[in-house]
Amino acid sequence: MASETRNIVIIGGGIIGSTSAYFLTRHPSYNPAKHRITLLEATKIAGGASGKAGGLLALWAYPSAIVPLSFRLHEQLAREHDGAERWGYRKTNCGSISARGRPIPPKDTVNGKDGDMRGENGDLEEHKEGGISLQKQSKEAKGKLRAAGVPADLDWVDAESTVGYNAMAGPDETAQVHPFQFTTSMARLAEEAGATVVLGSAKKINYSADGRQVEGVTYQDKQSGESVTIPATDVVISAGPWTREVYPAAPISAMRAHSVTIRPTRPVSAYALFTEIDLPRGFGGRGTESLKAVRRGGKTVTPEIYARPKNEVYACGEGDNQVAFPASTDLVQVDEGRCQDIVDYVGSISDELRNGEVTARQACYLPNVQMGSGPLIGETGVKGLLMAAGHTCWGIQNGPGTGKLISEFVFDGMAKSAKIDSLDPRRVL
Repeated sequence: MASETRNIVIIGGGIIGSTSAYFLTRHPSYNPAKHRITLLEATKIAGGASGKAGGLLALWAYPSAIVPLSFRLHEQLAREHDGAERWGYRKTNCGSISARGRPIPPKDTVNGKDGDMRGENGDLEEHKEGGISLQKQSKEAKGKLRAAGVPADLDWVDAESTVGYNAMAGPDETAQVHPFQFTTSMARLAEEAGATVVLGSAKKINYSADGRQVEGVTYQDKQSGESVTIPATDVVISAGPWTREVYPAAPISAMRAHSVTIRPTRPVSAYALFTEIDLPRGFGGRGTESLKAVRRGGKTVTPEIYARPKNEVYACGEGDNQVAFPASTDLVQVDEGRCQDIVDYVGSISDELRNGEVTARQACYLPNVQMGSGPLIGETGVKGLLMAAGHTCWGIQNGPGTGKLISEFVFDGMAKSAKIDSLDPRRVL
């Protein structure tokens, strides 16, 4: 099987497609003289959720069938390719924090830029507020944080606001990467080993006359607009929430998620925080659905906050389905009000974030499996057609494991690194 000439086409240049290309080029049976690997992406590598996600890695993520494999592969990849420098890999602490948001006036607008969170903030310069250098917590504030169970180095949350803290996991069980940098690095490393990245929107998967085997993929070239058909012995569908565009039978739905990145006023310690913030009466909200409930009598919000290397903090809010699903990643609508809400929420418990610089405001779509749990990884019942989609919010975490398994399906005819019967696409197709 591995000795045959193969034309392998991967549809989708997000984290799943990029890691699939990477591990295909690293499989012991891969032979660039016989095996052509094409990574087909409609807009740009990491243009969707893979470039705008949080990048949290966790042994306590789901599904358990692939999490340990993928978590281990993340560490191996970082060690092999200097991931600490190249894509911000590091171990981190993780905890949940409950707090009372301070009744501070929200900012009028989201300061900062649209676009990819590339993590290129550089070295931190001293930030000043009103000409006075911002200082760390006072001794009294630190005492209040200790009383609430907050670790000593988590000193960038407001002491008066914090009610309690619970440790969820330590550095042995939790890590992080910068998703844009990680995804683009995987694609680049695959290219260096012989894979080809093609920018074009997949329009149709071509099958044999009896429909039992793939024969190629037809796409619209991004630059010329021309229709092009690539012959294929193997097709991997890894188009995330756009999977149904090329394979309508796939039970994959999409949910929009907003996030921001902030350059804090000073370096902050490495924590991933799952928050529960009780907002006071009158706390403004400016999203498409204004927070009338907040103005009437308060509301509890749950933004996630991930401190990153290179002076960056990522924060995200709840998902929504308020607008029509777009045709491609470059057409995703960003609701500035929802981004402002996130800034205000996290700023209500941290001056370092409230007074920091918003460096990106963005939105993306997360893929979910409608029927049962996901993701769906493996054979579809059509010879040569594989699926790797529906990874929800854990796509970055489970990308390497998925890519490794896809390489085994292609070259070995079966998954060898993990038992993934529960993720078989044929269960729901």
